[in-house]
Amino acid sequence: MKKHILLWSFGIASIGLFAQSAERIPITKAEVLTKVDAQNSSIKIAEQNYNSSKAGFSQANAVVLPTISVSHTAMVTTNPLMAFGSKLNQEVLTAADFNPALLNDPDQTENYATNIAFEQPLINVDGFYQRQAAKMQMQATKLQWDRSIDHIHLEVDKAYMQLQLAHKAVAVMQQAVATAEANKKVAKDNLEAGYMQQADFLSVEIQVNQLKNQLSLAESQLQNASDYLGFIMNEPIEAVYLPSDSLTIQLTESSGLQLSESRADIQAMSLASEAYKKMYLSDKMSFLPRLNAFGSYQLYDDQLFNASANGYLLGAQLSWTVFEGAKRFGKTKQSGANSQKADLEFEQYVAKSELEINQAKRQLADAKRQFETAQLAEQQAKEVLRIRTNRFKEGLEKTTDLLMAETQYAQMQLAYYQSIFSYNMAQSTLAFLTDTN
Repeated sequence: MKKHILLWSFGIASIGLFAQSAERIPITKAEVLTKVDAQNSSIKIAEQNYNSSKAGFSQANAVVLPTISVSHTAMVTTNPLMAFGSKLNQEVLTAADFNPALLNDPDQTENYATNIAFEQPLINVDGFYQRQAAKMQMQATKLQWDRSIDHIHLEVDKAYMQLQLAHKAVAVMQQAVATAEANKKVAKDNLEAGYMQQADFLSVEIQVNQLKNQLSLAESQLQNASDYLGFIMNEPIEAVYLPSDSLTIQLTESSGLQLSESRADIQAMSLASEAYKKMYLSDKMSFLPRLNAFGSYQLYDDQLFNASANGYLLGAQLSWTVFEGAKRFGKTKQSGANSQKADLEFEQYVAKSELEINQAKRQLADAKRQFETAQLAEQQAKEVLRIRTNRFKEGLEKTTDLLMAETQYAQMQLAYYQSIFSYNMAQSTLAFLTDTN
């Protein structure tokens, strides 16, 4: 049993020593935001999503840009038709080549052809709507990227305030331990003087040990909060960050805040809904004919990479796929259903956002009342502890009452700082939801 107690005590002491030995780095919230904007992995992922959709829009430009290809073909043949045609393309035919014996059984003929071809879409209505949809999707992804930055900034607010709160918790527990140690010294003097019973003194010692354990846990939570802040900044450094900004409260009026239509994610959802409408129109327009221009320029010779003869071809093609099984009918119905689904999802998203704002307003009001109550309770607990400590030193106060006052004051201090954190976090959340960061 003693061995287990020693190991447990050594583990708690190790946590405290680690927190004390780790490098301590002062940092402001502005510095955190700067590093997050430059290094955060989630923001970089959102940026790559935008780059991907931007590349998708570039592919959609094929509906207005030509397709150009270049090829070089080498061929050897004794086929009568191919041999005659090759000489014709090379512009080397002579009267002797019309000899029936040579026409029916030609010698081996070599042909080298370079072909430069293009195809230019002229009228491709469904492709035009697809391009518009791709552009809207790209714009929506850009807005989602912007919103992800806002969300990470909200996470920075939370992480930084958690770090502030963790430091406050450590400071409170350190003060509580120091106060308990001082009272323990007084209790020991009273015990030696015969003014206190051994059981009361042991209660004081138990209180000191419990507070030390709580201090060790607070130091561990501080390290966790510091590690998470480093994770957000993408700086996995074995250090303890020291917030240079103080944990203070700024009471604000929030009744007039409403959902903003300019909020990036709302705009993104709206654009996504419009993109589905364009895809639906594109599928409906796929029943219309398409008009494309085409052309080619050919170079021929009987020697590799030479061009003694040339010719060109220009034309236009009007094509109309009248029936393609039931594929286009099914695809059109599917895209129509997707468009209606996107509209419903947008309406639902807006309604949910308004619900979240109303909840955030109530949460902020509750946090304000909690702060006011905690502030008063902390002041009262401090005064109670002061009175009981003075009476205890004079031998006029019970040990149990003093211990209770010490515990209560530490709890009220932590509750006070927690109420500041809760209010500030509720305020940041409401600003995030109403796009008033």
